Amino acid sequence: MRGGLQRWKRGVGSGGVGRAIDYAVKGTCDAHLHLSTGTDALELYSNAADASVTRFVVTDGAIAADQLSAGALRVWLTGHDPVTGEERGTPRLSADADLLLDATLNHPKSYSIAALLHPELATEFESLQDRLRDRILTTWLDELNARRGHGGLIREDITRIEVVELDHRRSRALDPHAHRHLWLNVKVLGADGKWSNVDSRVAMKLHTLINAEGDLAAHTDPQWVTALARHGFTLDDDGEVAELAAAVRPFSRRSAQIEANRAKLIAEWSAEHEGASPSIRILTQIDRRAWALSRPDKPANLNEQSWETTVRDEIAGLLPRLVFDHSPVPLVSNPIDALDLDLLADAAVVDADERSTRSGGRFSQFDLRAGATRALAGSGVVAPREDLTETIDAITDRAHRKCVRLVKDADIPGHVKAFMATETVRLKMRLAGYLDALASPGRSLLPHELRQCAASPEDVERLDPSQLAAAGAIAGTAELVAITGPAGAGKTTMLRIAYEGLRAQQRQMLVVAPTRKAASVASRELGAEASSLHALLADHGYRWTTDAAGAQIWTRLSFGEADSDTGVVYEGPSRFVLRRGDRIVVDEAGMLDLQTASALVDLALQQQVGVAMVGDPYQALPVGHAGAMASAVRFATASVELDTVHRFSDPEYAALTLRLRDPRDRGDALAVAAELLERGHVHRARSTEEARDAMVAVYFEWHARGKRVALVSGTNSEADAINDAIQQRRVDEGELDATMLALGMGEQRILVGDTVQTRRNDPRTGVENRAQWVVRGIRDDVVTLASASDSGDIRGVSREYALEHLQLAYASTVHGIQGETTDAAAVGPDVDAAGLYVGLTRGRHHNIAITVARTDEEAIAQVGATMMRGTTELTIQDAMRAAHTELRRAARERGRRASAPWTTPSSSPSRSGLSL
Repeated sequence: MRGGLQRWKRGVGSGGVGRAIDYAVKGTCDAHLHLSTGTDALELYSNAADASVTRFVVTDGAIAADQLSAGALRVWLTGHDPVTGEERGTPRLSADADLLLDATLNHPKSYSIAALLHPELATEFESLQDRLRDRILTTWLDELNARRGHGGLIREDITRIEVVELDHRRSRALDPHAHRHLWLNVKVLGADGKWSNVDSRVAMKLHTLINAEGDLAAHTDPQWVTALARHGFTLDDDGEVAELAAAVRPFSRRSAQIEANRAKLIAEWSAEHEGASPSIRILTQIDRRAWALSRPDKPANLNEQSWETTVRDEIAGLLPRLVFDHSPVPLVSNPIDALDLDLLADAAVVDADERSTRSGGRFSQFDLRAGATRALAGSGVVAPREDLTETIDAITDRAHRKCVRLVKDADIPGHVKAFMATETVRLKMRLAGYLDALASPGRSLLPHELRQCAASPEDVERLDPSQLAAAGAIAGTAELVAITGPAGAGKTTMLRIAYEGLRAQQRQMLVVAPTRKAASVASRELGAEASSLHALLADHGYRWTTDAAGAQIWTRLSFGEADSDTGVVYEGPSRFVLRRGDRIVVDEAGMLDLQTASALVDLALQQQVGVAMVGDPYQALPVGHAGAMASAVRFATASVELDTVHRFSDPEYAALTLRLRDPRDRGDALAVAAELLERGHVHRARSTEEARDAMVAVYFEWHARGKRVALVSGTNSEADAINDAIQQRRVDEGELDATMLALGMGEQRILVGDTVQTRRNDPRTGVENRAQWVVRGIRDDVVTLASASDSGDIRGVSREYALEHLQLAYASTVHGIQGETTDAAAVGPDVDAAGLYVGLTRGRHHNIAITVARTDEEAIAQVGATMMRGTTELTIQDAMRAAHTELRRAARERGRRASAPWTTPSSSPSRSGLSL
């Protein structure tokens, strides 16, 4: 189950019931529950505006239901009893006061397609959603709380919550996509008999457990799984109906076109009506017209029966066999008493740990129980939900034993991230020990020494003082060097001088990077030997794999030992032979994860070579646990901060990016955001759809000039939507020919002239993960690609490679654009601090942030808030302090207060790491 959770708030200056609704906001639903603010919630409310809706009243596990009229719903939303009108608790009239929390039950689209094909599956799908809804309601009552006392530090149990359900069979694009909105009113009844607001921080952090319950229901619910099997359907590992997955992408691609049609029609209507916003009735008409425009020869006005017939016909065209051939398949279920609970507990810890990378490796009891629930969902068990609670409890209990508590309090609220996987604790301590051992002092080369070594002394003269210091440190004898700096600081020129300094001493400089793409760029620009970091480690015998629980396991082959996977006897390094005194330079080191960094430093110690970490911890973070770059800065005996930006044509903007990179505090962040707005680097959009249109417009503005533009999005799904919209417009305008195509990842349409990126290294063809290309040709067996930055660099990949590893790349996430330099760049509204900074520093001549906001003040606040980032938790002591700070801010039961954090025994980790 994939869903979204948003807070709805009153708008600035809202003066009545209606305005409280009108100014409520919602965000874009992603693959997980999340907090987002953005577009107007009017469209979500519109489906309930003219009809009654179901209200659920949950008390002590009992669920009662009644109906609310549109008028009663408005009264209820503002915190009043919908029948008597009595106000519940103290009114909160501030502009940012929460009205409700909106959770979305958003199952895979293949479920909706299955329900359209067979009436029995439609009934069973509805029943599945009903059972899941009831489970969510009782979980909310059991786990959420109100707050009492000064600062809201006292936790009050809840005895009553009220939830309104909105049930939709279709997406706004009128495609089959059954989903439900559960509106949890923030007014809840405490155990003390008083109405007050729910603790929304707990609610937002409970989302991971709610999502896990959805995964469990989809995989293990006996009624649903049995019904699918009767009709010949099975579930894949991702929870999709495997036999219907091929129909999902065509519907989704068409939905993107419908969204584009819809935005255009709304703009035309508003222009014809002096800028007014269309009413709910007009919006409904626009929705149907937008749908019809993307489906030629289809009627614009559809009743329920004709809509179903139309969509079934489309499914039959996509998957003709499945409409007529659906023989039953056997249902296979693993018995509960045969499960390996210790293995599932390991999987639960791995799940919680992998989702904790942005919180320094800390996770909560909610996270751990969610991991246990997801582990059970993937175990092959099929059983009623009430029969699984005891097993989930047992898995969770075992998982707790594999974790370290970061605070000594016996009572830790479920949402507080106060636990860490034992293996992550060991990893952090091991890396710290390795770095400490490597960090022996040395001397840096002086400027006149660099000048003597340089092939062109004039190149040294062009370096600024910080570049000179950095080049001297890398070419020097300190074994651990850290070079940090902002985007556009002239890293390449500095490294070239350092390379010449090392070569003059007959010392090798080997440049490695977390990705092969970055390594190849470094090799071309420096003339030095370069490699992906993993290729270097593999050449020296390191191997990595995942165990049965999904944990990453690193080992190292000894000389003469056979590789268990290939059977080849390891005879030592053959590609990257290191000698004492050589220098390994890690480029883009901010993207280096702890596991890989630990292996690298271990190798450096054994080979007696130096390591220089060159990167920026403020740009894109690694996929795994972050902190390697920052830890290197802490331990390095030679550390240099590059302080001058050379990339941008506007020197004043260059100076502003330094403040954008690391604002001192919230006030400074707001000041930077205000200056960005004043200088034309912030664009306001009224909705997520309008923001997407603005991203598309930026592309075409610079594309028309023959210039490269980077579009940075916060999620892959949003990047896909932008990519589809740009491609379709290019087709409509005759730039692309849609008759000759290849299929890319997810059956994405790839056309000659498209901008694409390869998503897997392929030594046979020489393409690299996340490298960008322009499609030059499509033949029967080969897709020809030209490098986006060097049109003379031509490669060919097979259609099979394209289907698995090629995707459109007009827009991409921050990891896809990291390291690129373009003429212009635009960054979307759904990015984090790193995404905002990277997005606003790609373009030499122009960079713009697009945000969803009604006013300039709101735009400044949103951009400023995005700039603020938490402090990286490098050590276990850092994690313990952060956990205790979070605990002190949490509401606790009466009489309980957070105590001081406990500390680990003081000891220095050895080369092999401490055992806990």
